[in-house]
Amino acid sequence: MATLPVVARLGYCASPYQAELSKGAAMANETLSDEVREAIAEDVLARFLRYVQVFTTSDETSTTIPSTENQLVLLGLLAEEGRALGLEVIEDADRGFTMMTLPAREGVTVEPFALYAHVDTSPEQPGDGVRPVCHVDYAGRPIVFEDDPALSLTAADSPELTTLHGETIITASGLTLLGADDKAGVAEIMVALAMFRRFEELPHGPIVACFTTDEEIGRGTEGLDLTRLPHYGYTIDGGAPGELEDECFDAWRVDIAVTGVGVHPGTAKDRMVHAGMIVARLLACLPEEESPERTEGREGFFYLTESTGTVEHATAALIVRDFDGAKNQERIARVRALATEFEGRFPGAKIEVSAAEQYRNMKTILADHPHVVELADAAIRDVGLTPLRHPIRGGTDGSLLTVAGHPTPNIFAGGMLAHSRKEWIAHASLCQATETIIHLARRWCASDR
Repeated sequence: MATLPVVARLGYCASPYQAELSKGAAMANETLSDEVREAIAEDVLARFLRYVQVFTTSDETSTTIPSTENQLVLLGLLAEEGRALGLEVIEDADRGFTMMTLPAREGVTVEPFALYAHVDTSPEQPGDGVRPVCHVDYAGRPIVFEDDPALSLTAADSPELTTLHGETIITASGLTLLGADDKAGVAEIMVALAMFRRFEELPHGPIVACFTTDEEIGRGTEGLDLTRLPHYGYTIDGGAPGELEDECFDAWRVDIAVTGVGVHPGTAKDRMVHAGMIVARLLACLPEEESPERTEGREGFFYLTESTGTVEHATAALIVRDFDGAKNQERIARVRALATEFEGRFPGAKIEVSAAEQYRNMKTILADHPHVVELADAAIRDVGLTPLRHPIRGGTDGSLLTVAGHPTPNIFAGGMLAHSRKEWIAHASLCQATETIIHLARRWCASDR
């Protein structure tokens, strides 16, 4: 276990998570030289370790764009690095994004595509003072976190670790999340752009890289000028190597606000209306089997994200998720019906329920643009991975972009156990995602479109 303030060259395996390569992967990385792959391995680790140390937690209670000023620090750093690469850079602090354009190789005429990653990290865990730790030559034993020895990462947490012996595993020190969601994607995109500049043999058409803020709170595309973006794009924001996702949750936020009546508890009979207790009882009526910890696959859920309560005022914030939008509407209707029921049970209580859409399932739109997904599938196979096709039990900026008319599936970035202090990523995964982007650009050059 070692903290690496200075990055050394580290080797990595071609396919640490998948025991068997797909039949279509025979040409895996034949188009990338050892020099290119070594350059990727060094650069992507250095950038990732640098980026995760920038505090960028978003704040869903904020009304500003972006929700926290700290996110602008990383956007500014990326803008500087883009200019150093000779790219055309648009830095818009007022609307919370940095965009940079790589022009096509001379003589290449092909439709452009965009690459997206978000700089913010989840507010569910601390994100200030991230100290990345590189566990070199992982031997399969539990990884103990330096700043919280009671916390450990084992194969029981992530079975993928059993295939990573000898690899470098990166975690935080134990007090914060790591930020691989989605600073891994940020680093991978930046390194791919740097490799295109450094190695003239790598083919590519025009590529627009767009780094957004506030994705974790469902506001990642609010400030984007969509007229500046190519029609098609990819978010680099998935999990395990090989993941390719063209379907996501339909997502809503539901807020409950209860107003009660405060009276001295000694004389409260038939007079007190306890808002905090009403919220607690209402939440207890939601089906236990429709909670995140009881669901998987295509099953939806209610998820309590926050609850506060006193006698006179109480609130609860829920997110409701399902792949079927109609089922989410049924869940919202259920909460409203409970509110009406509890107002009747507790005379004097006032219960308000509001619902706001966060993002939609992108599947129905992407189904009309199969080539976008097919090119990504081929690029993943070129790296030597078998594409892992399954719906996202979450959302990305791509879901919002797709609904807005810019079909945008999601490609893996490699981070695991996101939104937790056990979050981790393998150095190999950072390399594989970067190489996938490079192969994707080559595939676009060779496509008929």
